[in-house]
Amino acid sequence: MTDQPVLAVAGDAAIPLLGFGTWMLEPDDARRMVAEALRIGYRHIDTAWIYRNEAAVGDGIRDAVEAGHVAREDIWLTTKIWVDHFHRDALLKQAEASAAGLGFTPDLLLLHWPKPTPSFEETLGALDEAKDRGLTRTIGLSNFPSAEFRRAQSLSRARLVTNQVEYHPYLRLTRLLETARELGSSITAWSPLAQGKVADDPVLVEIGRAHGKTPGQVTLRWLIQQNVIAIPRTAKEGRAAENFDIFDFQLTPEEMDRIHALARPDGRLGDWIDPAFQWDREW
Repeated sequence: MTDQPVLAVAGDAAIPLLGFGTWMLEPDDARRMVAEALRIGYRHIDTAWIYRNEAAVGDGIRDAVEAGHVAREDIWLTTKIWVDHFHRDALLKQAEASAAGLGFTPDLLLLHWPKPTPSFEETLGALDEAKDRGLTRTIGLSNFPSAEFRRAQSLSRARLVTNQVEYHPYLRLTRLLETARELGSSITAWSPLAQGKVADDPVLVEIGRAHGKTPGQVTLRWLIQQNVIAIPRTAKEGRAAENFDIFDFQLTPEEMDRIHALARPDGRLGDWIDPAFQWDREW
């Protein structure tokens, strides 16, 4: 398959635009699918401490490396600090535990959700310290609205290289995308296929038919053509291969606009943000 593009952020941070997500994958499935994803050609793996599969993800990476499918240095590996660990000492302890569990230093360490306490100053300071200690190459955020994204970057000495949030055709993200660009950062899309809802969408089916592609492939292509990183998750080898096969076609500007037009006010599928914060208003 065609080599996938990367998004260059903050100097040497070259993040593959298509990654493999492991949310809700049990350890056996996570190990099997990470190894298979790397064999297929994925070079970006996403996990989190709260997924309880970091060790299995690390095993899958080692399986692929030992099989000769990939070298560790060619893999972008992301994990996340859980919200219960946002105090300085707890954050550093979890960063150490995640690296030990994975068996690898992650390339990217994210704060999983914004929390009002402890202070942003303490948490961002600890995240910077984790980077300084060599517990991660780069740092970033997950599920931060624009105001909190800006505040976090103002408090961090290091570039926050991405903000991982829900994004798919049914959710408008104009302001957050603009914020990421202004901050020299990026957006990573979780649930990029709207948890399977794109499969039967008439607009996506029609566009896919014109390119000989599935609605899911069209959706992932729509994301990476915006320079948005996408991390679809599956427990099926065939679906992982299908999701990766998106580098041999391009959507027209008209097709991109038609997909953008699918967004709706009730399009968010996973809203677990602390009530102290609010998502950007898009409607």
